[in-house]
Amino acid sequence: MIRFSHAPDDSDPTLRTHLADAAATLALGAQLAPALTPGLVIYLDGELGAGKTTLVRGVLRALGHDGNVKSPTYTLIEPYVVSRLNLYHFDFYRFTSAEEYLEAGLEEYFNAQGVCVVEWPQKAQPYVAAPDVVIALSVGTDGRDASIRPMTETGRQCTEKLAALPPPPC
Repeated sequence: MIRFSHAPDDSDPTLRTHLADAAATLALGAQLAPALTPGLVIYLDGELGAGKTTLVRGVLRALGHDGNVKSPTYTLIEPYVVSRLNLYHFDFYRFTSAEEYLEAGLEEYFNAQGVCVVEWPQKAQPYVAAPDVVIALSVGTDGRDASIRPMTETGRQCTEKLAALPPPPC
């Protein structure tokens, strides 16, 4: 069960939670899935091995995808047509310049028709679309810490819905 905390004075809309293991990271993804709406851009921030692809796997499983979910490190994008939306999982880790984003023609995916989840977005800036939500995963000695920060009104609506949803069944 994923429980979120806020700043004590509610001045910061960021949701925070501790993820004890990979199963908790999958559960966070599953809890996020019903809050997604077409057009949403989510940045995933975290070092290698922080659980970014595991989080996406949890989202996709909750949306009904039962196939393989892998990091798009070499392919740049893994598209999924699931449930009620298209989800595009990007990974720009291997970019050596931001212009590679333009050369690959990826901007066409950021068209409000699907949900775009982006790993290593800083490698494609300033060209990649700005985020609605930033999810940061950091590794600690006893698991991971996650923060989910809305950056736009659409992102705020997503995080409010996420915080209000009951956790998915285990």
